[in-house]
Amino acid sequence: MTAPEPQHPDEDVERDLLALRLRLNPAHRLADAAEVRHAAEQGWRLLVQRAGPADWLRLPGCSPDRVDQLMRLRDAGTALNAPEVLQRHLDLSDAELAAWRPVLDFTAPAGAAAADHLASGTARLDLNRASAELLRARLQLAEADLRQLLEERRRGPFRDLQDLQQRLNLSQGEVEGLIGRLLFSPPPRSPSLPPTRADHRNGGAARPHRQQR
Repeated sequence: MTAPEPQHPDEDVERDLLALRLRLNPAHRLADAAEVRHAAEQGWRLLVQRAGPADWLRLPGCSPDRVDQLMRLRDAGTALNAPEVLQRHLDLSDAELAAWRPVLDFTAPAGAAAADHLASGTARLDLNRASAELLRARLQLAEADLRQLLEERRRGPFRDLQDLQQRLNLSQGEVEGLIGRLLFSPPPRSPSLPPTRADHRNGGAARPHRQQR
């Protein structure tokens, strides 16, 4: 005879508390796998192919950088249609994926609804190539912040949103406000001069430039 499963009153209390938090704050961020499971039991689902940044940020361990990557993948037309696809693109551990699984819904959206997150129609700003004037206008930067950004960019191109946050010491709120707004293309290469005849005679080695006196 199988013994009945033990009751867990603490878990019932946690479930009731989460239900209250979700009623008071629908954007409540789930703290761990247990809260994700309780949210799923109460009917919350994350539509993978339609969810916006705020929805993804509710998942434990889903950083702004990961959300920005998701938005870029969707902009590029990547079909995030299965758990293993999501895991591969976000480099999720098995434990992270397992924690998210109860609320993930991979149902394909109908019609143009998949592009809801692009409703603003604003093109992304290419952070490593944009002019100072464009950076100032699009990011609403103060002069001191703009100078710091340009100085850091001269030291090396920004790799992603996390790199930008660390190098400019941005707050979590500032980073979240940039999700889906930036590109991080390699900077344009400096033009190279064609080889001279003398270079060809020297086997392609460039001669040092001699200053005129």
